[in-house]
Amino acid sequence: MKRSIEDTSIVFIGAGNLATNLAKAFYRKGFRIMQVYSRTEASAKALAQLVEADYTTDLSTVKHHAKMYVVALKDSTLSQLLPIMTVGREQAVWVHTAGSVSMDIWNGLVEHYGVFYPMQTFSKQREVDFTEIPIFVEGCTLEVATFLKEVATTLSRKVYEADSLQRERLHLAAVFACNFTNHMYALAARLLGKNQLPFSALLPLIDETARKVHELSPHEAQTGPALRYDENVINHHLQMLSDEPRLQEVYRLLSRSIHEEGRP
Repeated sequence: MKRSIEDTSIVFIGAGNLATNLAKAFYRKGFRIMQVYSRTEASAKALAQLVEADYTTDLSTVKHHAKMYVVALKDSTLSQLLPIMTVGREQAVWVHTAGSVSMDIWNGLVEHYGVFYPMQTFSKQREVDFTEIPIFVEGCTLEVATFLKEVATTLSRKVYEADSLQRERLHLAAVFACNFTNHMYALAARLLGKNQLPFSALLPLIDETARKVHELSPHEAQTGPALRYDENVINHHLQMLSDEPRLQEVYRLLSRSIHEEGRP
């Protein structure tokens, strides 16, 4: 498999948040996006128009001659759809973009395959700077891994190789750092809304908390009543949440975890 990134044409299987941002990043770097597939016509057409590509909602009409196929679908649908979409296209490079799915899912389906995992939270309506996004790649052979690293390097200054086990652990850590943290924002917004207070009042605190971990370890940056186990404050907060038993339990569990992690 001798390939160069200069002649890399790409088909995107999926048109969600990640696919949209990644396809746009490739397009801006001069890659030719041949086609976009999505189950819904509106999503496929919207992304295809952004990157001057054809689109389809029928897997049987996915083009056969792309150099690389980027599969950005829900993890739960991958094993079901991969055998369908790869037929007749076995000589291309196939990658999925999932953090928690092994590269071995391609075994027996195609010859050249790997993983292309940009570790970031994506939304269609927000532009991101791909040069700062870590991209983790894995290839079935050294040649495929080298090719994927070269492709990734056109987008980002932070490109790493990571095997499937490392990537699973990375994805788990990202869920804690991103998804769970954002859920805390949502809970805080609800508490504020119940008292006619704006979520924007928390933004300077959120921003400073994020900035601190650029200079301090998360352990060193931790503050608050749970760290010093101020029982008066903690019990008062729990009483305030007496009408919210689910939030009360979240508060109690996180306070205990913070206190135990903070012990010398």
